[in-house]
Amino acid sequence: MRVAILGTRGVPACYSGFETLAEELGARLAQRAHEVTVYTRKHLAVNGLAVHRGIRIEVLPAWRAKTVETLSHTALSCLHASRRRYDVVLLCNAANAPLIPLLHARGLPVLLNVDGIERKRRKWSRLGQAYYRWCERLAVRFADTLLTDAAVMRRYYRRAWGRDSVMIPYGGDLEPPGTGTTLARFGLQPGGYILYVARFEPENNPDRVAISYREVPGTTPLVMVGGAPYAPDLVQRVRAAAAQDPRIVLTGFVYGEGYRELLFGAAAYVQATEVGGTHPALVEAMGAGRVVFFLDNLPNREVVGGVGVPFRFDSEPTLTSRLAAFLAAPATFAELGAAARTRVFERYRWDDVATAYERALEELCRA
Repeated sequence: MRVAILGTRGVPACYSGFETLAEELGARLAQRAHEVTVYTRKHLAVNGLAVHRGIRIEVLPAWRAKTVETLSHTALSCLHASRRRYDVVLLCNAANAPLIPLLHARGLPVLLNVDGIERKRRKWSRLGQAYYRWCERLAVRFADTLLTDAAVMRRYYRRAWGRDSVMIPYGGDLEPPGTGTTLARFGLQPGGYILYVARFEPENNPDRVAISYREVPGTTPLVMVGGAPYAPDLVQRVRAAAAQDPRIVLTGFVYGEGYRELLFGAAAYVQATEVGGTHPALVEAMGAGRVVFFLDNLPNREVVGGVGVPFRFDSEPTLTSRLAAFLAAPATFAELGAAARTRVFERYRWDDVATAYERALEELCRA
């Protein structure tokens, strides 16, 4: 089976969930003797790298502006893919749904991973929100198979648009890291810090996490991994909060081995997302056996399933009070980390995810 993966920033993974999916899924499909190509944005590509973990890399440019970067790169990718001999396309992001007819014109079936409800992100203007709602409509109309990554998203598309979907989550069973230098580079000790990982976007609440942590007693660092290319005001608020508390460590984006060192070395993990379905970083923290503190909402609750600690920002139990209790008596929370790891190995294994995607893609090829 010759598979093209379009609509992500590409591989090696260096940004968010779709890129993690492209790499982890693509590598496993390649191991199963499928030919996998991932379309990668030129400004994020590794110079001279044509194959990564068995995945072929096709590099194309993108117009680097918040409102058009994704669509411009995917449009070029669709035109390029339509001239190649692929059997099926995995297209990521409902924002790319208007481009599906380009692929259909060349007889290419499309499995569309819609992601979360993007129009709910506060970074978008009313016009942007209207565009994303229009894309949802086109997604259910054009996609040969619609794919969601959480039960809550599957219910949304059924209720809002009357279209069922295949539900396949992300995996979270990462390999433990080797002995590296990442912790030392940031002055950290194994088991001696709290970890937060996310793009710095309003719905991920990095500023509120930093501000909340300033009220947590003790000397334990809060390590915040992430950033944002198109949110300078929010990034500045996070930096301002960190400047007032020397315990807050801003690392910028960290990937690969360095990311796994930070993840497996943390005492606990904070998930503060409001929008989306299954968040890869949350599942990975659970798979690493970390104690997880999560913003209490339906998508996060679905993933954690009772083996984490919920919090709110505006009422009790707050993130501040939850983390203060944890740092005062971490041993009382230890069984949650073990239970989280068990949940991931029961429900969120990458090999199982790859098998489900393989089945969905092969069904499209046969159809």
